[in-house]
Amino acid sequence: MAAFRYKALDTSGKVVKGVLEGDSERQIRAQLRTKSLRPIEVASAGRRAANSGSAEGSIRRGLFAPRLSASELALITRQLATLVSSALPLDECLQAAAEQTRKASTKALLLQVRSKVAEGHTLAHAMAQFPQTFGDMYRAMVNAGEQAGQLGPVLEQLADYTENRQHTAQKLQMALIYPFVLIGVAIAVVTALMVFVVPEMVGIFAQTKTDLPPLTVALIATSDFLTNHGWILGLAIVVLVIIIRRLLKNPSYKKLSDAGLLRVPGIRRVLIGMDTARFSSTLSILMASGVPLLDALRIAGAVMNNLVLRAASKEVAGKVQEGSSLNRALSQEEFFPPMMVHMVASGETSGELETMLERSASNQERELEATLGTVMGLFEPIMVVVMGGLVLTIVMAILLPIFDLNTMVR
Repeated sequence: MAAFRYKALDTSGKVVKGVLEGDSERQIRAQLRTKSLRPIEVASAGRRAANSGSAEGSIRRGLFAPRLSASELALITRQLATLVSSALPLDECLQAAAEQTRKASTKALLLQVRSKVAEGHTLAHAMAQFPQTFGDMYRAMVNAGEQAGQLGPVLEQLADYTENRQHTAQKLQMALIYPFVLIGVAIAVVTALMVFVVPEMVGIFAQTKTDLPPLTVALIATSDFLTNHGWILGLAIVVLVIIIRRLLKNPSYKKLSDAGLLRVPGIRRVLIGMDTARFSSTLSILMASGVPLLDALRIAGAVMNNLVLRAASKEVAGKVQEGSSLNRALSQEEFFPPMMVHMVASGETSGELETMLERSASNQERELEATLGTVMGLFEPIMVVVMGGLVLTIVMAILLPIFDLNTMVR
């Protein structure tokens, strides 16, 4: 059976939308009529993307391919893990998970996966239709769990991993929101002073017909520029941001940008801590699920955001493939922390590599949180000092001519 999207009218004339599963559009229309609904439109859930007329328009790469947020993916994974552990057939687990969700696109996605499973495909193969939702790591773990007969525990691990990733991302976002808000307020206050306050004072100074201090002249020139040509500056900034974003979509420019960020002392530590913690955590959970080391290294390297670090992970995978131990391959790259390398070496010696990788990831996450806390603690007083200095400069530029007038009067 396949999933079909429908649009129908109820007895009161209200439009109702949803997703149903059936063998054909005729069967779906019959189901709607039994529910006292008048069908207006019935179409396959995958048709929208499939009809775009090119390979890129297929459901797996199309613009309209269903996507799930991290929280939705974690919830669905947790539900599937619970249902699979209850010894229910896999297609019934997917059906139950689809019935639990209220979001039509999510329901359609689950029903399409269920249709593939009902046809005899493995769950990992069925999920491969939606690579934007179920990434390489997710599918590799599901595949390993299916082959080992441990799909329930593997899905539980996946749910924990997805929730932890989401929690870490939220903490990082919350840590970055405050600085950006503070910078925005500072820019808004200074701009308001330059555009609305300073021009009023210029009229007073013009009546005195005296030479103004250099600081005041510079302030008036800046104010005139912002008042008369500020829109040009704003437009230039917007265009510059658009150009930079487009350039960063090119892997070559993105790699140059990432390499430049890694040369900045404070940012380097944060970026390396974030990506190596993600690398360790992903590698640990993949190996614990039975994924071969080389495949696990390839997938774990792909989750790193920095292209320079991702290239370093590929070098590690290549050296391991040539016969080198993991700790030796990691030690030959400059980006992986020494503590991580030592813990990997200990894990390889004791046969508990997965456990040591997990501990390494936890240590790096704690260190990253401490670093971000320190940076945020320093940022606030620095911004207050900078803001105070700007306001003091504006005030002094306004007061200096007044002091000169008082001197002339005396």
